[in-house]
Amino acid sequence: MSIRAATLIAALTSSICMSVAAHAFETSAKSAIILDLGTDLTLMEKNADMALPPASMSKLMTLNMTFEALEDGRLSLDQRLPVSEHAQSYGGSTMFLNTRDRVSVEDLIRGVIVLSGNDSAAVLAEAISPDGTERGFAQMMTERALDLGMTNSTFANSNGWPAPAQRMSMRDLSILAKRLITVFPQYYGYFAETEFAYDNRAPDNRFNRNPLLKLDIGADGLKTGHTSEAGYGLVGSAKQGTRRIVFVLSGLSTPEERASESERITNWAFRQFAEQQLAEQGVIMADAEVWMGTAAKVGMASPEDIKVLVPVLKKDGVTAKIKYQGPLEAPITAGDKVAELIVSVPGIGDATHDLVATETIEAGGFMVRVRTAATVLFRQLTGQAATVF
Repeated sequence: MSIRAATLIAALTSSICMSVAAHAFETSAKSAIILDLGTDLTLMEKNADMALPPASMSKLMTLNMTFEALEDGRLSLDQRLPVSEHAQSYGGSTMFLNTRDRVSVEDLIRGVIVLSGNDSAAVLAEAISPDGTERGFAQMMTERALDLGMTNSTFANSNGWPAPAQRMSMRDLSILAKRLITVFPQYYGYFAETEFAYDNRAPDNRFNRNPLLKLDIGADGLKTGHTSEAGYGLVGSAKQGTRRIVFVLSGLSTPEERASESERITNWAFRQFAEQQLAEQGVIMADAEVWMGTAAKVGMASPEDIKVLVPVLKKDGVTAKIKYQGPLEAPITAGDKVAELIVSVPGIGDATHDLVATETIEAGGFMVRVRTAATVLFRQLTGQAATVF
């Protein structure tokens, strides 16, 4: 059997050939990555796999662990947690907690997100940790990050306090941001809150540091970070229309530079690319030949709508093809993966999507096998290719 790559019909290809690679985005950030969530494409990256000090952006991993604990019942939003001397001892950005407090999980989450509370992150960590310590929680985070495909992340604490073992790559942070948005939409609204004054403590320090939330550009998350070692960073997300982007920046020199770079990224990602629908769920895109089945062909379709992102400045270069190992051998069950749709966009790269069989094809009986054998014999005698469908 041979691998067959079928180029899609001209009408399909031309419907998405509206562009050319957009100008690459240049940033002064030490490390960066920009993703389009709907198409799961990386629009830009710079040193994205470099393990760097993440500062408070690592609190997103603490929030992921907290959301997982809420979902499996280990925590509840109204549960009140004690504050240890260790948690109280943290300086920097805090909720100004003390050991007399018992704080609800929901307020702690808002304290982590809006106030970037080092103390509130430590309280959550100690509650979730198997041994009740932040160190034990950091080990949990490191192991869980690896499970999630975050291969350049290690943790020494829950909040990004400077430590040699506290490291994350921008790609890992983008993986984490995507997970928080898509897996935990029930909690994602907290990230858009612009202020939170716990028990009216330090009311002048109640504002979210995310500079994009005050702009009318669709921004609704996620987390800033800063230490002298890490510089200024941001894990951001914004939605305009049906599109959502996620981006991560690190190593900027000032909060003003972080704000301006983040706004530039958002505008670039939405203005330089357009989303086009390539395939509709369940609609046959092509037929594949079938070997030894009750039918000679089976339709191939996507199990979901497929959208592609294309740069908007030029017209050429987008191609799409279907690749499958053919002929397909019966029996085939409707919904089985039978092929891959590969879409190539200049300046962005390839995206691969599964195609499935649209119907069930049973294995043929005696007469089908006889006809197949006769066809093979005929082709061999006449010098034609022996592959039959």
